[in-house]
Amino acid sequence: MKALQYDVIVVGGGLVGASLALALERAGKSVALLEGRPPRLEGLEQGWDARIYAVSPANRRFLESLDAWPGAERLGAIEAMDVRGDAGGRIEFAASDAGEPALAWIAENRWLLAALWRRLAASGVDCLTGVLPQTLRADALGAELELEDGRRLSAALLVGADGANSWVREQAGLDASVKPYRQSGVVANFDCERPHGGVARQWFLGGDILAWLPMAGNRISMVWSSSDPEHLLQLSPAALAETVAAAGGQALGKLATITAAAAFPLRLIQPQRVVAERVALVGDAAHTVHPLAGQGVNLGFQDAEQLAALLAGERDAGDWMLLRRYERQRREAVKTMQLGCDGLFQLFQAKAPGLPWLRNAGLNLTNCLKPLKRQFARQAIGY
Repeated sequence: MKALQYDVIVVGGGLVGASLALALERAGKSVALLEGRPPRLEGLEQGWDARIYAVSPANRRFLESLDAWPGAERLGAIEAMDVRGDAGGRIEFAASDAGEPALAWIAENRWLLAALWRRLAASGVDCLTGVLPQTLRADALGAELELEDGRRLSAALLVGADGANSWVREQAGLDASVKPYRQSGVVANFDCERPHGGVARQWFLGGDILAWLPMAGNRISMVWSSSDPEHLLQLSPAALAETVAAAGGQALGKLATITAAAAFPLRLIQPQRVVAERVALVGDAAHTVHPLAGQGVNLGFQDAEQLAALLAGERDAGDWMLLRRYERQRREAVKTMQLGCDGLFQLFQAKAPGLPWLRNAGLNLTNCLKPLKRQFARQAIGY
C-alpha cells in the first residue's frame, strides 16, 4: 500500500495538537491529524467538565486567529488573584495591573476541544480518528508512520502532541527525566453560595495546594494538589463540598458539588531534547509543569503557535536547522516556568525552622511592592 504524503503529521488531537494542525494548515501546509479518540461534539451543555484550563490573553488571541475560540456562555474570567500562604502570608494582584480585562479565561476542556474540532471539520486538515499508530520510522529524507489498520503515512515532519506519556517521544528516542511530586491533582466543580467576583483563590496548606478558579455563572473549579487524593475521592458529594469549603475558610460560603471528583498524578517531565531527525514534540509531550500557576496548556499553545509560524513559507517542514531553532526558541520560556513552579512548590514543602515565617513574610512584602505585583500580573497573562 502506497503511503499517503503530507507536509506534517500531528499525532494527538487534544488542545495543543488540534490547534497546531489548524495553524499549520493556515500556514499553507498539508496536514494529517491522528487521534484515537475524537471528542464528542454534541450535548456539551449537559453537565460540566471537571477538567478546566486557564487560557492566557495571548493564547486567546492565538485561538481567535484560528476561528476556534469557544462561545462565551461557558467561559469564566480571572480578573484578580488572591494567594494565601500557610502562615499568614498573602499576595493579591489584578488584571488591571497589567492593563488587561482578565488574567485568564477559564474554559472546560471539552468546550475548548469542541471549538477546535468544529473548525477542523471545516478545514483542509485530514483528520484520521479511531486508529492508533503502530510504528514510526524517521531518517534524513522524512518520517513514516504505519497505523494499526495497515495504512501508511509519510511527511517531512512528524509532531508528537500525544501527552505526557508520549508514544512519539519514546519511539523517537527522546529521553526525558521524570520527577514525581508524590501528589495528585484532584479536580471537581462546585456551585457557590456567594459570588466569586472573578477572583481566583489559592491556598498553600502546609504541603498541599488548593485553588478555586472562577467559572461561568456562580461556579468554581477546584484543583487540589493533594498528597492524599484517595481521601478526597472517597468522600460523598456533600462531604467533598464541606471539606473544600472548610479548606478555603468558607470564603464563598457553602459549596455544592456539581461534578464528581477526579485525580491525575503530578510529575515534572523534562526531555533532554524536544526534536530529533524529522520529529518534534509539543505540549505535555515536550514538558509538564506543576499546576500551581495554571500554565501547562499555555506553554503548549505557544509551542503550537511558534512552531507553525517558524514553518510558514518553508519548503521543507522537517529541515533540521528549523527544528533546532524551534527548540531554542521554546527553551527559555519552558525552563523559566518549570523552575519557577517547581521552586515555589519546594519552598512551601520545606519544613526547616524559620522557613514558614520567611516565605510568608516574602508574600506579604511582595504584596506591598506595586512594581513587583505588576510584574507578577504580566507573568500570569503570559507576557
